[in-house]
Amino acid sequence: VGRQCQGGQAMIWIVIGYLSGSWLAAVSVCRWAGVDDPRFCGSYNPGFSNVLRLYGPRLAAATLLLDALKGVPAVLAAKWLTLPVWLQGVVGLAVLLGHSYPLWYGFRGGKSVSSAFGVLLVLVPSVALLTALGWTLLAWRLRTAAAASLACALLAPLLCLWLAPGYVSVVGGFSLLVLARHGLNIRRLRRGEEPHLRG
Repeated sequence: VGRQCQGGQAMIWIVIGYLSGSWLAAVSVCRWAGVDDPRFCGSYNPGFSNVLRLYGPRLAAATLLLDALKGVPAVLAAKWLTLPVWLQGVVGLAVLLGHSYPLWYGFRGGKSVSSAFGVLLVLVPSVALLTALGWTLLAWRLRTAAAASLACALLAPLLCLWLAPGYVSVVGGFSLLVLARHGLNIRRLRRGEEPHLRG
């Protein structure tokens, strides 16, 4: 009975996680600001880095904050309910899949980096903060958001192995999704065609 109850609770939060993840903050933030939809300009990605390149740090910061926060309630609930780590991970993955393949936007979403940060901040805060620091330093040094994101997707499971071994497989799953969502960026980086950040 206990397992069935846990399974039912998990399913509820998986669905909520996916639906909340499906809201793309970049689209709403740009609409509120009266600027063009980032899905149709720049790199056509509805995420933090494209908004930063197109419209500057103010709108980009709002996008980052909202995309990071949108999945927090579902993941926090999974953790508070003391669901098994793998189920907490499934709820978190549902948030990332919602952002990547959003129901509300024809299943064409973003790269899940900001949303992954929010999920990690709940599950493994130390890994989230160190990864964010690494992203900031790499993005500043390389001037390329995609390269920083790819490096940090590889770094996160290694940090987790050190700081929170019980979550390694969960964080590894998140990293694989982020890497898969950056396939086009990897090809552009190889050709030297990846757009650079402002500054």
